[in-house]
Amino acid sequence: MMKIEIEKASVKVRFRKLLGGSVLKGTVFNKWEGVDTHLKVESNAPKDKIAHLIRNAKNGCFAEGLIVQSVPLTSTIELNGEKLDLEGITD
Repeated sequence: MMKIEIEKASVKVRFRKLLGGSVLKGTVFNKWEGVDTHLKVESNAPKDKIAHLIRNAKNGCFAEGLIVQSVPLTSTIELNGEKLDLEGITD
């Protein structure tokens, strides 16, 4: 555990995505254009220690990992107790 005193911290996250198509026509889609983060930190700790802390936090962040890595998605569906296969969605 790193013992670094942080007086104040805040983060802003902006999701840049497009949602389009028609629910009724079955053409709904989403397209990700990017995710932007802005971290503000107030601390009297040395800059190199804060940088080390931030690197550790970002490298261990599950949310950022899902965004920057290609992650396989496996989907199963059950309807009324029975398996439901949907082409292009379930395995």
